[in-house]
Amino acid sequence: MTHDDHTLIVRILGEGQYDVAGSAIDRLNELDAAVEAAIAADDEAAFRPALHALLEGVRTIGVPHAIDAIDESDLILPDGDATLEEVRDLLADDGLIPG
Repeated sequence: MTHDDHTLIVRILGEGQYDVAGSAIDRLNELDAAVEAAIAADDEAAFRPALHALLEGVRTIGVPHAIDAIDESDLILPDGDATLEEVRDLLADDGLIPG
């Protein structure tokens, strides 16, 4: 995935979609790395705050996608109540945020 100004549509399950500039993906990857590390260590205490930080990063960096637009999401993230095991099942080889 190129890290340019291409806008990505990121869905947070149960919440909605956000438009995130491609140039912001590096920052989200940093937050995603903390989620991955907590999962790899099976560290529930670190997992929850790391997941919440990633979701808050999307909310802060992104802008809400037009609610009446029917567009496919480029990335789908779990909701903040997802368990460590549920998120482990969603992980791709390069985390929740590719790149």
